[in-house]
Amino acid sequence: MSRHPITPAPLAPDPVSLNQLRDHLDQLLGAAHFQDYCPNGLQVEGRAEVRRIVCGVTASQDLIEAAVDCGADALLVHHGWFWKSEDGRVTGIRRRRLATLLAHDISLFAYHLPLDAHPELGNNAQLAKLLGWRIDGRFAEQEIGFLGRCASATAADLAAALERTLGRKPQLLGDADRPLRRIAWCSGGAQDYFEQAIATGADCFVSGEISEQNVHMARESGIPYIAAGHHATERYGVQAVGAELEDKLGLAVEFIDIDNPV
Repeated sequence: MSRHPITPAPLAPDPVSLNQLRDHLDQLLGAAHFQDYCPNGLQVEGRAEVRRIVCGVTASQDLIEAAVDCGADALLVHHGWFWKSEDGRVTGIRRRRLATLLAHDISLFAYHLPLDAHPELGNNAQLAKLLGWRIDGRFAEQEIGFLGRCASATAADLAAALERTLGRKPQLLGDADRPLRRIAWCSGGAQDYFEQAIATGADCFVSGEISEQNVHMARESGIPYIAAGHHATERYGVQAVGAELEDKLGLAVEFIDIDNPV
């Protein structure tokens, strides 16, 4: 049983076919236009009709079991399965996860880069909306990085705003007192885009994770780096998509946040 008991949302009066839901999500998020590290869209096929969807960040065993407890017909996540770098054998953890979905006839939908890049519903757009940032540009591969302006006067002020909003203390590396005119951000594990962010003329870079080499780059460039948490920065896109499904398709949607300190 799930360790995360919840009260399910009211059941949708009319079901939507799985194919209709797949086509709606693929079109909404422009899945066909992305070259990604995993398949985007329907990853595991469940029952033919959908009334209730559970949304979450990662298709972990905890989230799957919570979806079972909710009586969900489908699971919608940002981090799904079948990553290119992974061993593809279905054993151990992978077997348990897949077996639970199949036993309960639950479909799995996952959207990775499409859910980072969407200009309104994506993780980066929703992060900006949540924090009151004004978007005025894009950068990085497939334009998943965002550029804009914020109300914070310094990098330290911005880190404090992130802590208040996301409920997690970020790591701030580099010049905490640097005045901010323009910022760059990319949710999740976007530390490899730091140099590109610097090249745009941004005064600070915000991401989810940070790597060892980023610390030196922040010190030497004078551009501060704020790591606000991979999970913490990627909770909001899937919720926005879920709200869209409620509004446009009349589905019952429940967001379940499985805590992750990373």
